[in-house]
Amino acid sequence: MSEPFRIKLPATSANLGPGFDTAAVALDFHLEIEAVPAEEFSVQAMGRDAERCGRLEDNLVLDLYSATLARENRPVVPLAVRMRNEIPLGMGCGSSAAGRLAGLALAVRFGGLGWSSERILKEAALLEGHPDNVAACWLGGFVAAAQKAGAQGSRKVEVVRVDPPASWRAIVVLPAEPLATSKARAVLPESYSRADVVANLQSVALLGLAFAQGNGGLLRTAMSDSIHQPYRESICPMLPRILPLAGKSGVLGAALSGAGPAVLVITEGEEGIVAASSAIRDALAGLAPAELLVTRFQPLGGAVFPG
Repeated sequence: MSEPFRIKLPATSANLGPGFDTAAVALDFHLEIEAVPAEEFSVQAMGRDAERCGRLEDNLVLDLYSATLARENRPVVPLAVRMRNEIPLGMGCGSSAAGRLAGLALAVRFGGLGWSSERILKEAALLEGHPDNVAACWLGGFVAAAQKAGAQGSRKVEVVRVDPPASWRAIVVLPAEPLATSKARAVLPESYSRADVVANLQSVALLGLAFAQGNGGLLRTAMSDSIHQPYRESICPMLPRILPLAGKSGVLGAALSGAGPAVLVITEGEEGIVAASSAIRDALAGLAPAELLVTRFQPLGGAVFPG
């Protein structure tokens, strides 16, 4: 019997305020997959959204695995898959990025594609339509990523990464209901004023340096945004309640997590977690109950986990 193939892919939070489709950070909860060849496809799923993850139909991981092998003219080897999922679906925590990377990694392994780590990242970014989540998921840490045109119409992903400060913590505030990314993108305008673009450029420059230098004092300004969060407040009602906490009550900075509806809050140390959690709960009074998921930032990505 073949040795199982194992991969562990972290959740991610993208944009971080001003870094729209550019910046993301890996979080310390994961999608874990173990797979072996089998006579027919099967999925044993555990964890969050286990029923949906365990479907054979409309399964992002298996569908992409099969489609990739078919595209590359390789036989589709049925797999017996065991899956443990800790990433909430449809919350802006990078579940689709993790699923796509998992599907591609399985195709490379069981189809003998021989793709490099860089090729897997590029293919995942093309499928996502933006490189931020997949880069953080695959490489870990805080990333700034760009998808650029290459030679003969190809696309190239450029990424730089740093390890987030070890003392920083994330609180991911999860509402009860998910939000489709397509709906979150539909509320955005087609163009922006020069003032809003300049404001975001200033913030995102500070954002990268804040993570690189471990300067939490920058995050209140560095995570401010003018091009997507103001338009998404109407469909992400927790956001306008939490954003004003930045810079006080243990909250270093706050932003919509990806396209939402979850909100990412960054704090530091145990005292910061306690103070920020209390302030968040007070700020959300009157809204539907939310889950506060306290986690670390993850310096390791799927590309470097043994499996």
